[in-house]
Amino acid sequence: MQEVALRLHQHGTAGTIESRASFAVRIARNVLIDRWRRDTARQRDRHVSLEEYHHPAEDISPARVLEGQETLALVLRSLGDLPERTRQAFILHRFEAMSYAAIAACLDISVSAVEKHISKAMRHLSARFGD
Repeated sequence: MQEVALRLHQHGTAGTIESRASFAVRIARNVLIDRWRRDTARQRDRHVSLEEYHHPAEDISPARVLEGQETLALVLRSLGDLPERTRQAFILHRFEAMSYAAIAACLDISVSAVEKHISKAMRHLSARFGD
């Protein structure tokens, strides 16, 4: 209705209108057609509205923060227990997202050696965390 009223107001008295009621009906029809075209072009029927349950807010409680800090400290200690070369290979792969070939070039070792170091690190961490 607001769009119809706005268009009636914008038209003003720019010309003679025989029947203001039929002119309003014609504008309403055009508004509906324009809305349908816009919705079709934007594929509005395929849109999904985001509801609260799509992205629930998690409470970050002090207990959860403390648990995260303790887990991080345990992971860092576990990584510290690894031999230097194994730790470097693991960190470059997991935290720096480097490929095995790039790690091999960086550490001046073979790709096979990189695979063995990362495998060793994974076994060590799995044993520590029970996964």
